[in-house]
Amino acid sequence: MGLTGNTPTALLALNGLSIRPNSAVSVEGMEAGLVEEDRKIAVLVPAGSQVFSDFEGESSAVGDRKLVLGPTNAANLDVLRGLLPWLRPRPLGTRTSAGFGDRLGLATPGHIRALRAAGGGLAPIFAQQSIREMERTGRSPRQVLDDATWGVFAEGWQEGFGADADHLKTTEDVDACVAAGYTFFTFDPGEYVDDGAEAASASDLRAAFDILPWQHLEDAPGDLRRRYLGETFEVEGHGVPFDDASLVRAAVKYGAAVAHVARLHRHLQAAMGEGDFEVEVSVDETESPTTHAQHVYIATELQRLGVRWVSLAPRYVGRFEKGVDYIGDVAEFEEDIEIHAAISRTVSPDGPYKLSLHSGSDKFSVYPAFARQARGLAHLKTAGTSYLEALRTAAALDPGLFREIYELSRTRYEEDRASYHVSASLEPAAKPEAVPDEELPALLECFDERQILHVTFGSVLEEARFRDRLLGLLREHPENYAVDLEKHFLRHLEPFANGGSL
Repeated sequence: MGLTGNTPTALLALNGLSIRPNSAVSVEGMEAGLVEEDRKIAVLVPAGSQVFSDFEGESSAVGDRKLVLGPTNAANLDVLRGLLPWLRPRPLGTRTSAGFGDRLGLATPGHIRALRAAGGGLAPIFAQQSIREMERTGRSPRQVLDDATWGVFAEGWQEGFGADADHLKTTEDVDACVAAGYTFFTFDPGEYVDDGAEAASASDLRAAFDILPWQHLEDAPGDLRRRYLGETFEVEGHGVPFDDASLVRAAVKYGAAVAHVARLHRHLQAAMGEGDFEVEVSVDETESPTTHAQHVYIATELQRLGVRWVSLAPRYVGRFEKGVDYIGDVAEFEEDIEIHAAISRTVSPDGPYKLSLHSGSDKFSVYPAFARQARGLAHLKTAGTSYLEALRTAAALDPGLFREIYELSRTRYEEDRASYHVSASLEPAAKPEAVPDEELPALLECFDERQILHVTFGSVLEEARFRDRLLGLLREHPENYAVDLEKHFLRHLEPFANGGSL
C-alpha cells in the first residue's frame, strides 16, 4: 500500500487525543499517529476494515469508524511496517551516510531533526548497535531496531534508513540480526588481526606467514607472492608498492582476519537467501594503523574471495578515543587518508566503496578533511555520544540523578575502561561533590569526565535505580533531549553534508 498524501484530519480532530503532528499519516482509509504523552498508537479505520483487527489495543466506535488505542509494541509495529514501507530498513548504497547509535532507544527523533537541519541528502542508519553494547544495555537486536523505527514513525521520516548490526564477530551474532530484520552487517574480525606483526622480527614474521590459514584463504604462499611482489598499485597518481617485507607483514597482520570475514560473508549470504543486504568490514580497533599497502592487501584479497562490501573502516593514523576529539596531527591525518580514499575508489574491480570512520563521535577537527578526501564515499559511525547527550539533559533537569550517575561512573571507570581505547584519568577529573548544580552540564565538555561517563554506560544501565530514572526523565521531557541531540549532531553532520567545505 502507498501513502494517499491526505492529512489525517479526522484523527487529529478527535477530542482528548494529542497526536504528535509529524507522526500523523493517512494510508488508504487508515489514519494513524502517536499519542504525545501516553506512548500509545492511535489508529482510526473504517468499520469492518481488516486493518482494525490486526492492531492490538482498546477499540471504540467513532461515528462510522473504529478507533484503536494500542501499545507501541512489536506486534503493532509489524502491522505498521506492512502498511508503511518506509518503516522497513533498506540498503543505502554508496551515498554519504551516518550511523546513529542509540543505547537508550529514545534518541532517533533528535537524530532525525539534526539530519533535516543539516540537509545535503545524507543517508541515515538509525538502528545501530554492537552485540557488546546490546549485552551491556540488556537489549536484543529486535528491540534496538524497533526502538529506532518508532522514532522514525514519530518524526514522519519517509526518506529511507538503514539498520546496522554492528561489530559482528560470530555466525551466531549474524543469525540473530538477520532474524531481527537488519540490512547492514558490520563484520569485526579484530580478534583475528595480529597487531604484533608491526613490531615482529623478520624471522618471526616468516614463521607466522608459513602457518597462516592458507586453506581458508584458498591460497598458497607462492601464489600470493606472484600476485604482489614487484607490483606497484597505482591509485590516482599515488603508487603503493609491495616488496617481500611489506607483503609478508600485511598477510601476517590481516590474513586470518580476511579469512574470517569471508566465512561470515558466506554465512550471511546463505542466511539472507534472496534478501538484500550490505556489508561493512571493520579493522579499526587495533593499536597500529593500517598502512596503504595493508589496505590494498585487505581489499584485494576480500574481493578475490568473493566478499562484497559497501564500506571499510581501516585503522587511521592518530588516536580515535571514545567520546573526545581526534588526538593527533590533522594535516598528517589528511595526507594519510588521501591515499586510503584513493584506494577505496580504484582498487576493487567491483567498484568504489565508502571509507568508514569508526569511533567517529565528536571527532570535529578531522570531519572536514575526511569528507573532503572521501569525495562523497564516506560513512560516519557514532554511538555513545547520544548517551552523553542524555546525561547532559539529565544534568540540566535532575542534577541529583546526574551527580549519582557520575559518582558511580567514577567508581566503575577503571574496570570498564578495559575494553576501550581511552586515556582519561580519575585524578584530574572533578569530584561530584565539588561541582555546583548549575555547572554539572559543563562536565560534558571536559576530556576526562566525558570519557569516564562514556565508557561506564553499561554499569549505569544495569542498575535499575539509575536506568529507570534516566529513561523516565527522558520520556517525560522528550523535547529537551531532542533539542540537545539536534544541536550536538548538527556539528557532526554539517561537514559531510557540505563535502568538507566548512
